[in-house]
Amino acid sequence: MLKVLFPGMETLYINTPKIGPRLFIQHGFATNISAKQIGSDCWINQQVTIGYTFAPDPPIIGNGVRVSAGAKVVGNITIGDIAANAAVVKDVRENEVVGGVPAKTIGENVEHKLYFGENEGIRK
Repeated sequence: MLKVLFPGMETLYINTPKIGPRLFIQHGFATNISAKQIGSDCWINQQVTIGYTFAPDPPIIGNGVRVSAGAKVVGNITIGDIAANAAVVKDVRENEVVGGVPAKTIGENVEHKLYFGENEGIRK
């Protein structure tokens, strides 16, 4: 079980037994990650909460998943890409992008790009 409280970054907390390669945490301010596992090539932004509800297990973060700023992902669920400030309490299918409160499908990210340039977007 990896439990980390980063010196100088006391508001970033990670508690998960399995983290895949190339996890990128951008601006770890006020970020709490308690996941059953995190896949490879994931990007987690600031002020994200990933954790428990009353279910005994926390979420599973798939491969190539982006969890945008302020998102809340809780419960025994498996997720794909999450938009900013989304509240996610149900499974998110692979390649699916969700956003809103409660989170609903807003598109798909088949290529698992973590950044969309000026002329690119999420497929709707």
